[in-house]
Amino acid sequence: MAAIMTQTTHTVPVSLGDRSYDVLIGAGVLARAGEIIAPLLKRPYVPIVTDETVAGLHLETLTSSLDAAGIKSMPITLPPGEATKSFKHLEELLAALMDAGVERSDMIIAFGGGVIGDLAGFAAAILRRGVDFIQIPTTLLAQVDSSVGGKTAIDVPQGKNLVGAFHQPRLVLADTSVLGTLTMRDLRAGYAEVVKYGLIDDHEFFAWLETNGPALVEGDEDLRAEAVRHSVAAKARVVAADEREGGQRALLNLGHTFGHALETAAGYSGDLLHGEAVAAGMGIAFDVSAHMGLCPPEDASRAKAHLRATGLPAGISDLEKRNSLDVPDTQELIRLMGQDKKVSGGKITFILTRGIGKSFIATDVDMDQVADVLSKRQAA
Repeated sequence: MAAIMTQTTHTVPVSLGDRSYDVLIGAGVLARAGEIIAPLLKRPYVPIVTDETVAGLHLETLTSSLDAAGIKSMPITLPPGEATKSFKHLEELLAALMDAGVERSDMIIAFGGGVIGDLAGFAAAILRRGVDFIQIPTTLLAQVDSSVGGKTAIDVPQGKNLVGAFHQPRLVLADTSVLGTLTMRDLRAGYAEVVKYGLIDDHEFFAWLETNGPALVEGDEDLRAEAVRHSVAAKARVVAADEREGGQRALLNLGHTFGHALETAAGYSGDLLHGEAVAAGMGIAFDVSAHMGLCPPEDASRAKAHLRATGLPAGISDLEKRNSLDVPDTQELIRLMGQDKKVSGGKITFILTRGIGKSFIATDVDMDQVADVLSKRQAA
């Protein structure tokens, strides 16, 4: 595990040939956004897509920075929450962007968490057959995961992120100081995606998180900055090697096949945040792997213990207790997993594990064994 970075800003490149871009990470980056963005613009004008919560907390900082750089901005404010990732709000956003006079050579700023990044990125991908955009993520989840890699999408009743496009940003600005304005619940939900990188293929990072995770969640800014830097670097390597998820990038979906089914069952409501669903899904993935004899039971217990130690659910029983969710029965969950975008040839693709830091892609899983684990509601 690398030592904590001491410089104010750290740059992580995402290497994709002529579509390469940088992720700038550090406290105070938002106040410098204007001077950083100005050289990328064809004309000094940007629409800002954000939500009501982020606008109330941080929009003035961003617009003041743009003003100081001579850039005119046009905020477009949407409701917060996963339900905003819908055809209805996509249509409204596209209309607002066209009314704002966005040209094909312009740039859009996605300013918010994963919902805004996904929605605004998808709008940028299809508006005038593609305009550029910049990600300025304001949640831990968005900074370490969804803002990097070019996945954009909306949710539909059949499942999460089933309508979308790959559309890489031109730049990502991750101001770690804004994480201090998150609710503890949102911060923990983002931390689930940090843990994911350790569980996939970095046992050393997971051990670092076991030591530092509780303090990170509770507010240590240096630890948060290092977690963001390490996570972004890990994702950048994967994206550079497999941009469109034809192979190993699918490992980043650890916990997501189960988690997305849980989100769909919850109706994309505030009752279940994405990171909470992913955390529970990772716990389920470890239990399925242990049940199949692939993963040592002690590794499954260790992974779930860390999730719970940082206030996250590690299975269905946790969601039913902590979130008061009425989780569907086993067959309904399996049906919802069958709607996952990673289904191939009618078979569900799972990310399973042989232990902490040893995840792998499994395409021919015995669904009876999955059902066995789901039916136990994972009380252990």
